[in-house]
Amino acid sequence: MSTSSPEAVKKLLENMQTDLRSLSMECKKKFPPVKEAAESGIVKIKTIAARNSDILATLKENSSEVVQPFLMGCGTKEPKITQLCLAAIQRLMSHEVVSEAAAGNIINMLWQLMENGLEELKLLQTVLVLLTTNTVVHDQVLSKAIVLCFRLHFTKDNITNNTAAATVRQVVTVVFERMVAEDDRFKDIVDQPPPVQGNTNRRSVSTLRPSAKDAYMLFQDLCQLVNADAPYWLVGMTEMTRTFGLELLESVLNDFPGVFLQHQEFSFLLKERVCPLVIKLFSPNIKFRQGNSSAASPAPVEKPYFPICMRLLRVVSVLIKHFYSLLVTECEIFLSLLVKFLDGEKPQWLRAVAVESVHRLCVQPHLLRSFCLSYDMKQHSTKVFRDIVNALGSFIQSLFIVLNTGNPAGAAQGAAQGGPGAGGQGGSLTTQAAFEYRGTWIPLMTVSVQGSAKATYLEMLDKVEPPSIPEGYAMSVAFSALLDLVRGITSMIERALAKEEEEAAVRREANPDQNTHVSLSGAHLVWEEMVSACWCGLLAALSLLLDASTDETATESILKAELTVAALCGRLGLVTPRDAFITAICKASLPPHYALTVLSSNTANLNKAYSIQGQSVQIISSSSESHQQVVAVGQPLSVQPQGTVVLTAKNIQCMRTLLNLAHCHGVVLGTSWQLVLATLQHLVWILGLKPGVGGALKPGRAVEGPSTVLTTAVMTDLPVISNILSRLFESSQYLDDVSLHHLINALCSLSLEAVEMAYGTNKEPSLFAVAKLLETGLVNMDRIEILWRPLTGHLLEVCQHPNARMREWGAEAVTSLIKAGLAYKHNPPLAQNQRLQLLLLNPLKELSNVLHADIRQKQLESVLQILQSQGDSLGPGWPLVLGVIGAIRNDQGESLIRTAFQCLQLVVTDFLPTMPCACLQIVVDVAGSFGLQNQELNISLTSIGLLWNISDYFFQRGEAITQELEREEAALQKQAQEKGEPLNRPFHPAPPFDCLWLCLYAKLGQLCVDPRPAVRKSAGQTMFSTIAAHGTLLQQPTWHIVVWKVLFHLLDCVRKSSTTADKEKIESGGGNILIHHSRDTAEKQWAETWVLTLAGVARIFNTRRYLLQQLGDYFKAWEVLLDHIQSAALSKNSEVSLAALKSFQEILQIATPVKDSAMPTDALAAMGVPPVLIDPLSAPGPGRPLLRSDSMLERLTSYNGAELQAPPPGEESALEDAALWWSAWNTWYRTGTDSTRPPSGGTGTDRPSFVPSQPFLTALVQIFPALYQHIKTGFSMEDLRKLGVILHGAVSIPISSDASPFILPSYTEAVLTSLQEAVLTALDVLQKAICVGPENLQVMYPAIFEQLLLFVEFSCKPPQYGKMETKHVANAKYNQIQLFTPAEWVALNYVPFAERSLEMVVDLYHKTACHKAVINEKVLQNIIKTLRMPLGLKYGCPSESTWKLAVSSLLKVLSTGLPVARQHASSRKFDTMWPELANAFKDFLFTKSTPPDNVSIQEFQKNEAIDVEVVQLISTEILPFAIFIPKDFVGQIMAMLNKGSIHSQSSSFTEAEVDARMREEFSKVCFETLLQFSFSNKVSTPQEGYISRMALSVLLKRSQDVLRRYVDNERLSGRCPLPRQQVTEIIFVLKAISTLMDSLKKTQPENVDGTTWAQVIALYPTLVECITCSSSEVSSALKEAMGPFKDFMQPPVSRVQNGES
Repeated sequence: MSTSSPEAVKKLLENMQTDLRSLSMECKKKFPPVKEAAESGIVKIKTIAARNSDILATLKENSSEVVQPFLMGCGTKEPKITQLCLAAIQRLMSHEVVSEAAAGNIINMLWQLMENGLEELKLLQTVLVLLTTNTVVHDQVLSKAIVLCFRLHFTKDNITNNTAAATVRQVVTVVFERMVAEDDRFKDIVDQPPPVQGNTNRRSVSTLRPSAKDAYMLFQDLCQLVNADAPYWLVGMTEMTRTFGLELLESVLNDFPGVFLQHQEFSFLLKERVCPLVIKLFSPNIKFRQGNSSAASPAPVEKPYFPICMRLLRVVSVLIKHFYSLLVTECEIFLSLLVKFLDGEKPQWLRAVAVESVHRLCVQPHLLRSFCLSYDMKQHSTKVFRDIVNALGSFIQSLFIVLNTGNPAGAAQGAAQGGPGAGGQGGSLTTQAAFEYRGTWIPLMTVSVQGSAKATYLEMLDKVEPPSIPEGYAMSVAFSALLDLVRGITSMIERALAKEEEEAAVRREANPDQNTHVSLSGAHLVWEEMVSACWCGLLAALSLLLDASTDETATESILKAELTVAALCGRLGLVTPRDAFITAICKASLPPHYALTVLSSNTANLNKAYSIQGQSVQIISSSSESHQQVVAVGQPLSVQPQGTVVLTAKNIQCMRTLLNLAHCHGVVLGTSWQLVLATLQHLVWILGLKPGVGGALKPGRAVEGPSTVLTTAVMTDLPVISNILSRLFESSQYLDDVSLHHLINALCSLSLEAVEMAYGTNKEPSLFAVAKLLETGLVNMDRIEILWRPLTGHLLEVCQHPNARMREWGAEAVTSLIKAGLAYKHNPPLAQNQRLQLLLLNPLKELSNVLHADIRQKQLESVLQILQSQGDSLGPGWPLVLGVIGAIRNDQGESLIRTAFQCLQLVVTDFLPTMPCACLQIVVDVAGSFGLQNQELNISLTSIGLLWNISDYFFQRGEAITQELEREEAALQKQAQEKGEPLNRPFHPAPPFDCLWLCLYAKLGQLCVDPRPAVRKSAGQTMFSTIAAHGTLLQQPTWHIVVWKVLFHLLDCVRKSSTTADKEKIESGGGNILIHHSRDTAEKQWAETWVLTLAGVARIFNTRRYLLQQLGDYFKAWEVLLDHIQSAALSKNSEVSLAALKSFQEILQIATPVKDSAMPTDALAAMGVPPVLIDPLSAPGPGRPLLRSDSMLERLTSYNGAELQAPPPGEESALEDAALWWSAWNTWYRTGTDSTRPPSGGTGTDRPSFVPSQPFLTALVQIFPALYQHIKTGFSMEDLRKLGVILHGAVSIPISSDASPFILPSYTEAVLTSLQEAVLTALDVLQKAICVGPENLQVMYPAIFEQLLLFVEFSCKPPQYGKMETKHVANAKYNQIQLFTPAEWVALNYVPFAERSLEMVVDLYHKTACHKAVINEKVLQNIIKTLRMPLGLKYGCPSESTWKLAVSSLLKVLSTGLPVARQHASSRKFDTMWPELANAFKDFLFTKSTPPDNVSIQEFQKNEAIDVEVVQLISTEILPFAIFIPKDFVGQIMAMLNKGSIHSQSSSFTEAEVDARMREEFSKVCFETLLQFSFSNKVSTPQEGYISRMALSVLLKRSQDVLRRYVDNERLSGRCPLPRQQVTEIIFVLKAISTLMDSLKKTQPENVDGTTWAQVIALYPTLVECITCSSSEVSSALKEAMGPFKDFMQPPVSRVQNGES
């Protein structure tokens, strides 16, 4: 309820009336005047109430009268009345109905009461109500009221004193509040009074308004009082204390700073009164030294007095806080004093309150900034700010030192030693936070909340005696002050900087073009000065505290402070302090006394002594014996192995701070990255963190660090640390470019150190820097260009390091970066930024220069990964990548080459279409280089397969590649012209696409002469397949290069290598590979290559003949090819020579163009797909189907077909063809002559150097028929002779016995070898040609006969090959071939050959017997002469079939030839033939050779039948024509018949011949023929008849003798059987008799002589005598012999008569 509301007023009136009534009642008896006054007062009030509307105003006007009764009541000094009156007066006051006059009266009345010592509390209450409810009390009245309160403060009553003190404080406040209110009222209405000049008189208060004036007077008097002077305004003061005065001064200054700042008068008071006062009062403290026992001065104030001193400090704090701007000079003095109070010689309590005061300053950064501005930055001023900080620092240091010198705290320390030192061994003790340094232990207390200086001792206003300061209190306050100082300054500057940056950003947005680099503002200079001033002191104090701290929280705070200062220095660009703080943190992270050069060199610059108040303070080196929990033991990172080092929990904590610093303030670290990273590297090393994927560090034990021990505490921390480490480098993406460069440089120099350390030691190197370089690179991909060169340049150096682990990581880093760089989505993309792409790939190429295999392995693996992930988008990077793949050398291991090769395979299978065509040539080169490497055969072979795939790709994409290459060619041409240089390209001027092919062929050509046979083989096959399959794409001039530069060049190389190859046996092909004996020398292996190459070239000449013929120098090429064929054919290697001939065959079997080559098969035949092939090369390249669905065959046929249907060649080409064929004939002749010429000299025992093989000779001879077809028109007698020599030579050549089983199935089977077949075929072809040829050719017949007959002789007399001893095939030991014995040379089984030749002779003779040449050249005679040998040998022939064939041939020839001979009898051309024939018959029928023992009867009979046939021929073809035949010949024939009829074997039965078989049938026929020609007609000449008769009688006589002898012997022998031969003989005789009987029976009786009959009959008795013989054989023969005698039992009449007549 408001005091002015009607109800309140009504209540007030009622109350007042009540009060007055009560008063009148009380005073009724004792004080009547009072009673009257009270009653008139009631009337007055009623009147006022009745008449006025504004009752309160009226009351106020009349307040003097209204109050009067109550004042009188107080005057009575009656307690009850006084109390009632004071209450009533208070009620009036509270309703503000007291005027100024009334107030004065009231005060006077109160003063009287006070002087009487009545109702003191009520008085104070009344004054307070009076002054607070209204503002009517002014000037003297006010001063009187105040004095009244002061007087009451100094009564004896404690309650009154205290109440009065409170009242005084309130009243003083009220005075100033009025002034403030007054100022507010007038602020807007009236202008401020003109400012008073600085040195105006203090009395000049005239300008002040009333309330202000009161305040002024009051404040002035307070100063007077404190100074112990008389007050000007507060008249009536009797006593006063300084402490109270100071408190009042402090509260006014603190509560109403505005008053002093706004009003000159008050400012003047401050300067002139307050400051001198303070300085004066401080003097005892300044002069006093603890322990100075000089005579105390009599004045009590002269000794430091805690209450005053403490209050003075409070006042100073307020002055500095609020009026610093007014009192610059004075503050300088105060601050200097303050600093002095911290001095170690001052009393403890003084230092404590001084520290509290300093703390108060420290939480006001802006104030500190002002100090710096006003003092530190002025030239001749004290460096106050610096001094404050240094003083704090030295204060802290002094605490550690002072405590050591027997301070009472030592006891406490001793007691507490168990606590912190022993780490709570008692179990119940909890470690108190404390600092411990070199045995001094100072506990740490919580003194104030962070950021506020809550003092303890500055608040002890009630204490008169200095309190005892607990141990550690001063330290705790100083510690808080330091931290608050750091916090305040840094946050202030940071805020300002942030604001500045914002503004700058806004400015930049407004006008982006303008260069916004602003020069350093004044503010910056202040900040820099502040930091410069304080950093030394801070660092000294913080380092010491950090070292001494045993509490994690305290350590954390210290570290945070160091970190913020370091960061701030960084932001302000103050390098030295920044590095100093960072060094401090770094040192604290590492074990004590850890040798780390970066840090030591840095501290050397900092370790200057900082002088603080003449006391030399150094950055105290760390004390190693502080009680710290050890959490890790590890190896120091150093060159020399040292002992272990210990990491404590604090070290780890510092490390985390370091990480934090780097993480949050990396931007400002600049060069001190070096320090930070070096330290981290060492810590990481000691903790045993090792880099893992992507460079992140993971806990892992070093192999060499078994001594590393980690506690569980740190184990759990490690992942966190590792994580922070990674995040630290991840955050490098937010650094600006300059900072990033600093970071990279720092890492590089760290890494260089690690590299240096790792030299010459196999110790695990420190990979920290390398791993972190990788991490940094990975997170800064978006601006990789700016750091790529230094980054990769350094890593490439690391890759060359001898320490494997080191370089492994270097490579890991480089390759990871390259892969990441290529995979990163750059803007613009890499495809559009070739420069960047090449930049990224370049280090990959550089790695090729590193010789270490592990690095190359890594490089190649990454190439593989790049191909797999970015292969499609490499574009211009391809040459680089291919260069890397191709940079293989033979001294690298297999695995490297294998990896590189995988890359190449991937390229060839997947990426040929995506790469620029210009790179295709590089691909070919690279593939070729893999073929040529000699580490891994399979790769060489597979790479040849890749070349095939590449060629296939060229073929399919020919058009596209051609276009692109031609475009590029045009561009290059243009460039070259501009430079005025010729275009430098291999195989220029062939078109670029053809050049690509030529490069491919050239590479394959190199591989074809590789030292390894398998490679050569594969390359050769591939090369020829490619040329065959894709040659159609080449332009004609390019073929010229292919023929001369590729094919012939290759042939030359192969021939050279083959002829010089080593003949040493290769034991095995490495490992357990067995080598076939046909490949067990280098020479044999090269032979295979030669074969392949020659065949390939020949095939190309064959299939591409029409194309090559248009090249102009085809004849020359043909000659060169033939030369190669010849030299190969004459090679001493049978495989080569044979293959050469096959190639020869191939190029000769080119069909003439077929007119209607519509059929593809015909076309292929026309292209000369030959009937004789070596191993079919047409199998396409390794393991790939050559033809796709658009069948190559169709292309080839259409292509060739077109060519084949060219118009028939004209004369010229016919001539040219003839030249080619004759050139071929010459080659063939030279080859044949050289290869079949027998070796000269040497005895048979020498092994010939080389004997051509059968297949070779066969092939050689087989060529002739094909060749002959083309040269027959010019084939002369001379050529025939040459041919004969070669054929004869070829057939004469023996084979080694170990080869004969393969050539002859077995010697019992009479078959021809293929060579013999071929020889005969050659002659056959010739004779057929002669047959159908013109007349003049027929003169060649005799020559052919001659050749064939020569061969016939081989049946009995194998040819000689030089002087070599050969064994006949039948004796060769090939049935049990002994390996490894030198081969014996075996003459072949020539019998079948000779026999076949003989058959040919017979056939040919049959055809040509009547030819003039045949008759003239005595061919028949020659045939007979030749046949004499086998006929004469008969059983002596090597083969029985020979003589049989000879006989049958003779019979056939004679049946043809004899009529011719008879026909030409007159010309005498056959005269010499007859004797030959007679001899032949004689040699055959009466051979000197005996039949073998094992001939069966059937065989014998067959042989006898042949003899019979001959006799029959004589009887049918010769004897009937005796007229045309020379007489001698006929005589010889008769003699023979006679001989045959008498006895077939010899003239006498000798012992040796007994075993011979009888030829009964033969004898019979001879006999019959003889008889027939003897008795048939009357004997023409007596001589003939005589011969036959004579023969008969001799035969019969001999028979008689034999029979007799047999009978005798039989008788003598008794039971013993006769010798076998005798029995045989008798049997023969008996058979002869029976034959004779038959003959006689058949003969005309008149032709037989009588004496003959007599002789026959005379035999009968002898025969009868033989009947008794015991041999059954003889008996049966006897039976046959005696049978015919029955015809003599009845002699015919005519005969008897004849006989008689």
